[in-house]
Amino acid sequence: MELVKVGEKTYYIKNATNIGIFKFDDTNVYLIDTGNDKDAGKKILKIIDEQGWKIKGIINTHSNADHIGGNKVIQDRTNCTILAHNMEKAFTEFPILEPSFLYGGYPFKDLRNKFLLAKESVVLPIENNLPNGLEYFFLKGHFFDMIGIKTSDNVYFLADSIFSEETIKKYHLFFVYDVREFLNTLDYLKTLNGKMYIPSHSEATSDISALIELNKHKIQEVMDKIYNICAKEITFEEILKYIFDEYNLIMNVNQYVLVGSTIKSYLAYLADENKVIYEFKDNKMIWKRIN
Repeated sequence: MELVKVGEKTYYIKNATNIGIFKFDDTNVYLIDTGNDKDAGKKILKIIDEQGWKIKGIINTHSNADHIGGNKVIQDRTNCTILAHNMEKAFTEFPILEPSFLYGGYPFKDLRNKFLLAKESVVLPIENNLPNGLEYFFLKGHFFDMIGIKTSDNVYFLADSIFSEETIKKYHLFFVYDVREFLNTLDYLKTLNGKMYIPSHSEATSDISALIELNKHKIQEVMDKIYNICAKEITFEEILKYIFDEYNLIMNVNQYVLVGSTIKSYLAYLADENKVIYEFKDNKMIWKRIN
């Protein structure tokens, strides 16, 4: 982890999930997300302590385990406040909701892992609780009620609203809950006029325009592949296998639920656009293209 200053009061810790820091005053700081587990939380605490700062609060952009994994250890050691918005607050307080939602039932043991199931923490609503110098804005699409944070230094923390070129080239798919809202959010990002943008899983940059187009192109590419394979009658499981084979991906239990949920979101979008339809045959749910 490396501490980087990007404004008078704004810093971030370079990490697999970038961690935002806002200096509220000479001593107290607010964190933006906490990484993927207690070890990340401990490393954050060490960096904060080395600077002589104190953690006054944590703002969670959303409730995925790789963003709230350090919450509990940090809150236990500092008694800090944790803020989140709406459904993200509920998922952060009751983390079992994430693997349950992804799997569509009670998650079996192998799904109750640190990548999908964080430790619970005590959370307050973000409304009316943000300190001066910070404001939140909506970034729907990736998860239910994800937000971004803008600091008084005109630095934007963009959570998982946009993914890096490296991630897209390596994995091709990234988790999307609502395809329409994700695309709307990418259009919204074009309207921002920030000094610096910090996505959670990409390098900080002063220009996100090319990255926006790359994300939009990949969304359309995946959508086209799903639409085209539905030229024949096909089950969800067959679509999932096709996508993994097409992109030379390796299936594991985490990818099964994450990519599987994303494929279902694409199918929902295509169905709402009247491009595909489902029916039941031989007690199987069949998807097919509308001609």
